Amino acid sequence: MGDDGASGDVLPVGNLPWRGTISVDLPVPQVALAVAAHPDDVEFGCGATLAKWAAGGCRIHHLILTDGSKGTWVAEDDVAALVAQRRIEQQEAADVLAGGGGDVTFLDWPDGELEAGMEQRRQVCQVIRRTRPDVVLGHDPWRRYRLHPDHRNAGWLLTDGVVAARDPKFFPELAEPPHRPRSMLLWEADEPNHVENAGGMVEVKVTALLAHRSQYRTTMGIDDADAAVDEVGAFRTVVEEQMGAHGRLGGLAVGEAFRLLTEL
Repeated sequence: MGDDGASGDVLPVGNLPWRGTISVDLPVPQVALAVAAHPDDVEFGCGATLAKWAAGGCRIHHLILTDGSKGTWVAEDDVAALVAQRRIEQQEAADVLAGGGGDVTFLDWPDGELEAGMEQRRQVCQVIRRTRPDVVLGHDPWRRYRLHPDHRNAGWLLTDGVVAARDPKFFPELAEPPHRPRSMLLWEADEPNHVENAGGMVEVKVTALLAHRSQYRTTMGIDDADAAVDEVGAFRTVVEEQMGAHGRLGGLAVGEAFRLLTEL
């Protein structure tokens, strides 16, 4: 994942200090696009929400901005092999969430070196215009004290890409016509104001996360490459506890919390 040091009993998308007004559950969109820095970020940030929407008939798209090439603690690991493995893992995870046939676009910018530049913005804009989502989801770029630069820049690319996608004077050379999503959900938010009910989707989220086998040690605290039952169980428990904390913001048993933006 290349995250902010998450391992053991600490996972991404964790602390929730906000205690303001919380809305619950958007209408199931026809199309949703999740934009993430690395393979597995989508599954951590909104896996249960996407699985729920897919079960309700939503077409799910993943946009992965980097190649995941730094997602290892072993300096001797072959980079090309790791990139290839992470692509396979991401497709498998997307298939789990979508119930088969998950759609994934990889931009393959170098992991750890993602910039919120104009070329990257153009590419994100193009994918938004091509997929035409009702809802877009991604990293919250305003999260305080975020360490990983890819996550910050992925958040800016989503927000800036939405602005570019909606307005025809941005990137007029693109063949795809402008498109304005109805709403945006930002995960990892310091101030979440919306929760999606994840009841019945915990196991789907965990299964999708476990597709990212290359990240067992670095992100999930699973040291055994063969995924020993006790270590997988401990990881599942942490995910369930985190989803319980998110759900309680909205009076739910389990959920995924976001910052909801609707004035796009």
